[in-house]
Amino acid sequence: MFFTLPDFSDISLRDYQETMQRPFFSLSKKKRIKPIEYVSPDKSVTVHVSANPAYGMATIWDADIMIYLASHLNELRERGENDLSPTIRLQPGDLLKRVCWGISGRAYERLIGALDRLQATTIKTNIRANSKSRETTFSWIDSYTHLVDERTQRSLGMEITLSKWFFDGVMDKRNVLAISPLYFEITSGLGKWLYRASRKHAGGNGVEGFTIGFETLHQKSGSESSLPSFKNKILELARANSLPEISLEVIGADTPRPKLKMVMRRHLEEQSAKALEVAQSALPPPQAARPAPTRAKPAAEVPEPASFVNASLTRGLIAKAVAGLKVVDPASSTDPHDPGYAAAAATMPRARTGRAQDVLDRDIYDAIRAECPGWDLDVLMKQFDAFLNANPNEMPRNYSKRFYGFMKKHHERNKHSLPGF
Repeated sequence: MFFTLPDFSDISLRDYQETMQRPFFSLSKKKRIKPIEYVSPDKSVTVHVSANPAYGMATIWDADIMIYLASHLNELRERGENDLSPTIRLQPGDLLKRVCWGISGRAYERLIGALDRLQATTIKTNIRANSKSRETTFSWIDSYTHLVDERTQRSLGMEITLSKWFFDGVMDKRNVLAISPLYFEITSGLGKWLYRASRKHAGGNGVEGFTIGFETLHQKSGSESSLPSFKNKILELARANSLPEISLEVIGADTPRPKLKMVMRRHLEEQSAKALEVAQSALPPPQAARPAPTRAKPAAEVPEPASFVNASLTRGLIAKAVAGLKVVDPASSTDPHDPGYAAAAATMPRARTGRAQDVLDRDIYDAIRAECPGWDLDVLMKQFDAFLNANPNEMPRNYSKRFYGFMKKHHERNKHSLPGF
């Protein structure tokens, strides 16, 4: 029994969560022979991973293959496919492209090496133990086979047979978690493991996230690095804070027992949006740009052309907006999309030297003008910046998009005050 994987290039990736927070893989590309011995702090979970001397232990990069297979099994299960089997037929090129390994001859050799390690690595664990069994011993895959056309000797792909332990786990939808496609672009072994652990630990904890001590994190990773070296690597990852979906924060970095806080970025963005909404609702709506009031003119006075009146009004509004602006040090970044902007935001004046149409992305500026007509964007931008200045933790990753959201909510709430609405 086997099935062929259809083209699921756009499916959501799934990872097997029982393997995401514990040390099942080597975090180094160097050949590892030393076993992994893990016992949870409460002594309830044990994991023993041993390597075949000829191939070495399966690595966290080899786990990309298991994620690929788990994702497709989950998709087939969700589609209601019957008689799913642990033996899967696939084209190596499809797998290599999906996990971002490339499709060169060298990438194919890398795939074969990974499959050898996945088959030769032996795991013994009591995870999923029950009344009938205390622990299970298995390899990630039971076998893999190259398929060849007998007549033409052309390759027909390969078959991979998953271990029963892994297959049964993935078939239970409670055991799989969605992960970012950007996971495959993480280059650091520790970074890949930390993303998986963070996704497992922090995924359902909202804005509070999950906080864990470095020593416990070190034990759960199975890293061969010393604790001081491991600490330095975690600090580097937290400073970069570039893992997809996950925000990292070190608590007590200079103390003997630092901790790492992991929070899903979407929860932080939701919190920021709510804080901005509350602050926006407390602000009085600014006066919309309206034509200057008409005055009685002597009969002999010739009215000015409408275009001249509008031009005068525009110049007056611009002069009024510019009068309150501060001069910004040219050395400071005032581009909201500049990587150095967030770092300089705490010290730079929040008032901007340009008008809204100069600061905002052109397409967003045009969208605001079309969807939220009638407002003086320069004045509203000052209010928006005042909020950011009072809440430095709310500094958006994309200023234009955040201001766009601000304007849409403001327009919806206050459009009744505009002429013509």
